[in-house]
Amino acid sequence: MALPVRVQLRYWGIAAVAFLLTLWLLGNVILPFLVGGAVAYFLDPVADRLERWGLSRAAATGAISVLAVLLFIVAALLVIPTLVRQLGQLIETAPQIFQQLQTFLTGRFPSLMDEQSVLRETIVSIGEMIRARGGELVTRVLGSAVGVVNFIVFMVVVPVVAFYLLLDWDKMVGRIDGWLPRDHAPTIRKLAREVDDVLAGFVRGQVLVCLILGVYYAIMLSLIGLNFGFVVGAIAGFLTFIPYVGALVGGALAIGLALFQYWGDWWWIVAVWAIFQSGQFVEGNILTPKLVGGSVGLHPVWLLFALSAFGTLFGFAGLLVAVPAAAALGVLARFAMQQYMESRLFNGLGDPEEVAPDMRVEVVTAPAPRLRGVEESGLLGPQAGPGRGDAG
Repeated sequence: MALPVRVQLRYWGIAAVAFLLTLWLLGNVILPFLVGGAVAYFLDPVADRLERWGLSRAAATGAISVLAVLLFIVAALLVIPTLVRQLGQLIETAPQIFQQLQTFLTGRFPSLMDEQSVLRETIVSIGEMIRARGGELVTRVLGSAVGVVNFIVFMVVVPVVAFYLLLDWDKMVGRIDGWLPRDHAPTIRKLAREVDDVLAGFVRGQVLVCLILGVYYAIMLSLIGLNFGFVVGAIAGFLTFIPYVGALVGGALAIGLALFQYWGDWWWIVAVWAIFQSGQFVEGNILTPKLVGGSVGLHPVWLLFALSAFGTLFGFAGLLVAVPAAAALGVLARFAMQQYMESRLFNGLGDPEEVAPDMRVEVVTAPAPRLRGVEESGLLGPQAGPGRGDAG
């Protein structure tokens, strides 16, 4: 006999509070394990694909690990030093750029740029602040990230955790399925598939879109000779995770730098604009439909709120779990709304069909795919759909 609903809610509420309290208390300690788990989750479809090609799970995990090590070495030797160098140069050059802006505005709008002008003082102060505080800000950001855990331990623990979790991922999912309460197992499995659908379709797909666009912008801006083009492209690609923000911020920064560098050579300025326009065209018509698809995404406002809230509550670890948590909460909110629409609280005691047509609300839920590679565990049930990694 199932426990009363009130008792079940009490137990689930206590479990949720205990989980959040543990995350808050151990945020610094569990950071490598959160990162390793996220890496294993996102690489699981790759391992499943290699298994379908004939490799064992251990061989697939080993091949992925070797490739990851090679990519890390290339990034450490080539990409990261270039980004750090250009970022430092950009900070040092900022006062000169703002001085050129001041000279341009003085020639075009002398009344706005006299000695007592607020605009003139603001431009000068911004340039000096960036030079004085920019390096300190970068140092603090890097220092805070490294201060969460010892950097050496972090770099050692994360790959080890990711390797073992990826190796035993399907077994762990099957074991967790065996712990589900039997009365609620079908509902939990359904919600888990929907959460997986959002994470696979939006988060993993959007990360790939950010990576592709960041590489494209960085290479193209560097090829045309734009100063700081590599770091501008990296910034634009990183901010692409928030829809429209990457293109607006990166495009404005790149075109602004091009105006100072290529003033009078309008073809080069148009070339910078064309690079961002072509990037947006490819993203909207090829990358996003192919990699993200029609999955239920996260609204930019909800995404920003989740990052702010979890970052404030749990620090750097909270930033890592913010997007997955926002996706999961979105699925749970839609489920709760669907339950409300089917309840007496919404429909009353009368026949739901008697509700006025203009008062009816249709709840549409997208079909949820299965978690890959764990059909034998029973976690997915017999009605599982296509896997989350099949599209890519």
